Amino acid sequence: SSAIFMMGISYVYALSGSLYFSDIAIAVWSESHSALLVCALAFVIAGIGFKLSLVPFHLWTADVYQGAPTPVTSYLSVISKGAAAFAFLAVLWQAFGTVYPQAWEWMLYALIILTITVGNLFAMRQKNMKRFLAFSSISQAGYIMLGIIAFNPMGLAALMFYVLVYIFSNLAAFGVIGAIENASGKVWMDDYKGLYRTNPRLAFTMMLAMFSLAGIPPFAGFFSKFFIFTGAIAQGTVAIYVLVLIALINTIISLYYYLLVVKAMFISQDDCVIAPFRSACSERFALWVCVAGIVFLGIVSFVYNTLLEGTIMSF
Repeated sequence: SSAIFMMGISYVYALSGSLYFSDIAIAVWSESHSALLVCALAFVIAGIGFKLSLVPFHLWTADVYQGAPTPVTSYLSVISKGAAAFAFLAVLWQAFGTVYPQAWEWMLYALIILTITVGNLFAMRQKNMKRFLAFSSISQAGYIMLGIIAFNPMGLAALMFYVLVYIFSNLAAFGVIGAIENASGKVWMDDYKGLYRTNPRLAFTMMLAMFSLAGIPPFAGFFSKFFIFTGAIAQGTVAIYVLVLIALINTIISLYYYLLVVKAMFISQDDCVIAPFRSACSERFALWVCVAGIVFLGIVSFVYNTLLEGTIMSF
């Protein structure tokens, strides 16, 4: 992926004679229909798409998430993904924004549809909790890309808000997985059956995380999806309406596999194989912070309004 990314940068340099965003923006405008520009953008998007786990550059994600220690996995799933999203935003908007309709709009349309759909379909099949969240994060990356494709202040504010909510929700889920893994070594979804009867607080925290990731109101994930869809629709084209419709259908599909975890914890009548335990103080503190973030961002509106006002002023 690094080699592909560097190849794309070399093509960009061949087109513009510079690596500064402002110089590239001026140079690529005259090359808006150039095959070399399209090729350069494809390589650059592929390189950053690997970092974001966009389909079809996602094949490393599930194996790495499952094989790495849970704290490392949680870091990869939120911090590196959030940083890559903003880097992607800066590169596309500042360097290639002048050729948005001609060159990279259709590329992102295809990537978003593939990422959301493939992530959802494969998440349904997973029984390992870390692989399950890996494909969930792939799908979430597709929704994050909607903020970039919007190409307006509302989309940028929605992108920042979505990443913020995603960080709290995903860290809460991985926090529960990490606490249970440290205490019992269990990482399979079937092991979570009846968890509410033995560890109700952990089960409640996981339920909040799943509801937020699924976009169920009144939790923060619902508003983050609402704002990201609103920002995208503000563009006003027929293609974006179709794209948002496909994303909405996939949101309904995602409810199924997120609720599978909730069903296992609260509804399953099987005896839980995870004995009652008390997690470490650091784990409890981190989970309380994540729960507070999920609830707070869902009921307090000024966070998004502040982000939107800032983006309008700087756009």
